Amino acid sequence: MADAGVASRRACEEMIQGGLVTVNGEIVREMPVLVDPDEDRIVVDGLALPKRDPRIYIMLNKPSRTVTTNADEPGANRRTVIDLVEHPAAKRLFPVGRLDFETLGLLLLTNDGELANRLTHPSYGVAKTYRVVVRGQLADEDIASLEEGIYLAERKEGKTVGAARTARVQLEIVKRDRDRTTLHLTLKEGRNRQVRRMLAGVGYPVKKLERIAMGPLRLKGLARGEWRELTRDEVRVLRDATRPGKKGAGKGTTSAERGAGSKSERSVGGSGRSGQGSGGRTAAPGRAGATPKRRRPARDR
Repeated sequence: MADAGVASRRACEEMIQGGLVTVNGEIVREMPVLVDPDEDRIVVDGLALPKRDPRIYIMLNKPSRTVTTNADEPGANRRTVIDLVEHPAAKRLFPVGRLDFETLGLLLLTNDGELANRLTHPSYGVAKTYRVVVRGQLADEDIASLEEGIYLAERKEGKTVGAARTARVQLEIVKRDRDRTTLHLTLKEGRNRQVRRMLAGVGYPVKKLERIAMGPLRLKGLARGEWRELTRDEVRVLRDATRPGKKGAGKGTTSAERGAGSKSERSVGGSGRSGQGSGGRTAAPGRAGATPKRRRPARDR
């Protein structure tokens, strides 16, 4: 009800307690009341709650020199991630988190605000994994420093106001040559340009940065600039990874196909009151387990 704009969450709870809400013709007075907004008929004070827009979940393999926003700053005229997604509902989607202008890889776009918040808010601890190429041979002592956390400057209103230590990260060396090191770095924070700043802080400038996983979801099967809709199974495991009490999804490198969360429901009164994700049987288009059709990248501008 709160998501549909009926009233504030507290006011919605009072309406339920006052007997003003029916679900499938039956008056409900006690909470939580679990419903599927896409299937159940909810009436509030004699008026049917309108059906919400279908939830859409897009995976994009973001190319470099692309802005993670719906519209660029006036006069900049740079390519945005929305420009790459030729979907009928593209203008109603928004990016889940941000990738820098030059950063590559996995980016989710959706119109599901609740799931987007859970995927990005540090309290849910959803891991993000990056494939990083740095200049130089990363030393073991620097690996240990990064894993334990280093101090990065904190800025407010354009001014440095101190420094805060980063949370622990997981590091895996993929390849170490004389002049470059390739590694996988997994973190659960989301500070501005954190990966680049951490590695620069120990003396190793980043040459290439690509996000390869978010929680249990891995980037695979998409060329640079291509996109596809998530399968129902992929949406389920993302919701499962963000349930209260869950601490992310491990290192963020587990394939989505290895798990399938239970069908999620939502409380009538407000957003996520039941501790479940939003949505239900119509979580995402496409047949469960099917291989979605890939979309060709848009032409570079």
